[in-house]
Amino acid sequence: MPFIVAVVAVLVPAQTAAAHPFGPPSTARIAVDGDRVTLAWLPAEDDWVALGQSLGAFEDPATGADTTLTGEQKLARSAAVRDYLLAHVGVTQGGRPCAAELEPLERLLAEGARFGFECPEPVVTVDVRIAALTDLHQAYRTVLTSDTPAEPAKVLFTKAEDTRSVRFDAPEGGGVPLAVPAVALVAVLGVLVLLLVRRRAPAPPAASDKPAEPAATPGTGE
Repeated sequence: MPFIVAVVAVLVPAQTAAAHPFGPPSTARIAVDGDRVTLAWLPAEDDWVALGQSLGAFEDPATGADTTLTGEQKLARSAAVRDYLLAHVGVTQGGRPCAAELEPLERLLAEGARFGFECPEPVVTVDVRIAALTDLHQAYRTVLTSDTPAEPAKVLFTKAEDTRSVRFDAPEGGGVPLAVPAVALVAVLGVLVLLLVRRRAPAPPAASDKPAEPAATPGTGE
């Protein structure tokens, strides 16, 4: 039985919420392609349980639990969980929010919560916000790793600092427009070299520069 199902069946929210904040941090991965940012947030299974319980994604055991669905399925179908994730994970570019989309959560234990963000411009520098779970306990934190070359390559998000700026390298093809000025520069240099060669070459003598015919000597009859 998956851990999350067992924990949900037992339902010990106080112990679950207090246990993991002091363990390893949650992880997240980010990548950039043009004006699109993808981000996957991957908390531990007990953190999903703590989050689901805080949002009412699971039944009150006093009223009877639905045993036809696993805890993962209940989280995936919870509108409150989806709203929470969209409210606590975001990307902005130049102060403007990038349009967020949250993919279905059916495989949240294996793949996490997967987001796609469409930004107004091709992405170079964006502000990333990950504030999930820190409202449950201030000790929660997330380490973000970039799959696209970035500075910094790893970022720590905490209760006190839930928004961090990340700068990515220019996307592939970003240098293509520079090829046109380069070609133009080569052409200009070629013209300059040709002009210098022509200027240095000796010019053919003009007709007026030909030596004069010798004058006839008096008395020779010529």
